[in-house]
Amino acid sequence: MKVRDAMTHGAECVRPDTPLTEAARKMRDLDVGPLPVCGDDDRLAGMLTDRDIVVRAVADGRDPGSTRVKEVMTEGVCYCFDDEEVEEAARRMGEHQIRRLAVLNRDKRLVGIVSLGDLAVETGGSRRVAGKTLEAVSEPAAPKV
Repeated sequence: MKVRDAMTHGAECVRPDTPLTEAARKMRDLDVGPLPVCGDDDRLAGMLTDRDIVVRAVADGRDPGSTRVKEVMTEGVCYCFDDEEVEEAARRMGEHQIRRLAVLNRDKRLVGIVSLGDLAVETGGSRRVAGKTLEAVSEPAAPKV
């Protein structure tokens, strides 16, 4: 099965210069934790998570009204292509211990997001893909000291 057949289509982006308060409202309204960050060229520039806002902004005492997404977003985002097999996406998720993966087309434009839940629901009888991925993603990491 191809990633395009399992992914959630129509992921919404925020721009790097968006204030955190606006990004947080968008997360709330869409009921999501991660938001892809797309540059002026509509290409993936990073990912902003609710955790990024808390750990990199709130914990540092930054003003969410004046702090921009680009100041706290995660760069170097892991992604897959929509024409890849779901097993490849699952392998990447396990390798990087992430539960969601940005999905790009071959023009490197964001076309969706594939989540662990998508793999569990959409792969039907192939539940072992989701199970193995969950096991790899959930492997305990050592705390940073």
